[in-house]
Amino acid sequence: MIKQRKEEYQCPLEVTMEIIGGKYKGVIIGHLIGKTLRYNELQKLISYATPKMLIQQLKELEADGIIERKLYPVVPPKTEYSLTKRGETLIPAIIELNKWGMNYLKEENIPCLYKGNID
Repeated sequence: MIKQRKEEYQCPLEVTMEIIGGKYKGVIIGHLIGKTLRYNELQKLISYATPKMLIQQLKELEADGIIERKLYPVVPPKTEYSLTKRGETLIPAIIELNKWGMNYLKEENIPCLYKGNID
């Protein structure tokens, strides 16, 4: 079930966090920067997400116009996800959040398993 938006917000950050603040939404957006990925590829990259939770987050991002889903009529079904124009406007913010997280991990001496780069 897709979340209904409020009719009024106290500040713009409130709606921003409602849209991208889901458990894996920022991570999904980060992985889709500059590429199109199939569902199975996203599942491998975000292996700690249950399939049910990943699908829910993808549906919400699609409903909010952040990502688009392309379904190919083949057997087995092939589904690809990519950022929309609206989603691409989030790239600078996601990159900065990623940098902040990397700095935090370094400062706290916490290892990061992901060795890829989103920028």
